[in-house]
Amino acid sequence: MDNNTCEVPVDATRELNPESLIKIKVLFFARAREIMGLADMTLEVAPQSTAGDCLMTLLTKFPKLEEICNSMVLALNEEYAPKSSTLKNGDELAIIPPISGG
Repeated sequence: MDNNTCEVPVDATRELNPESLIKIKVLFFARAREIMGLADMTLEVAPQSTAGDCLMTLLTKFPKLEEICNSMVLALNEEYAPKSSTLKNGDELAIIPPISGG
């Protein structure tokens, strides 16, 4: 899967032992916040998951995010990050759609 698509891989929704999951905080900004109806949430993902894996999990649970998926950027612990960045327990992942204004 390339970094510009938001296709959900088949194994993105696999069942995992809840005790082996890590917790991350996901922050939503601008249009993402409007779509979600909330500013942040806690998400449990498998150890060694990437920011892209987290995004795919969110898209599976919240399909309306698809409308901004190809234009958003991710930030991990307040720094812009590629989808390939590995997440650790307690990390903060921000979903940042394009911001327009004048």
